[in-house]
Amino acid sequence: MSIHWQSFSDFLAMGGYGLYVWGSFGATALILAIEPIFAVRRRNQLVARLKRQLRAEAKSAGERRAPPTPNRPQ
Repeated sequence: MSIHWQSFSDFLAMGGYGLYVWGSFGATALILAIEPIFAVRRRNQLVARLKRQLRAEAKSAGERRAPPTPNRPQ
């Protein structure tokens, strides 16, 4: 088997394995492109869930945050 092709269509055909080679390449490229999007979405969902949990715990404990007091000169 030679790694030199006579034409671009021979290169795309990859000696009869083109569908497997380019399909695998495409699937990998798609996964690599989509994974960061899913990671950001999962992170945002986790942060939102943790904020809701923190608010619920503070509310059940009767602790509410007081608004910040401005600094007053003495």
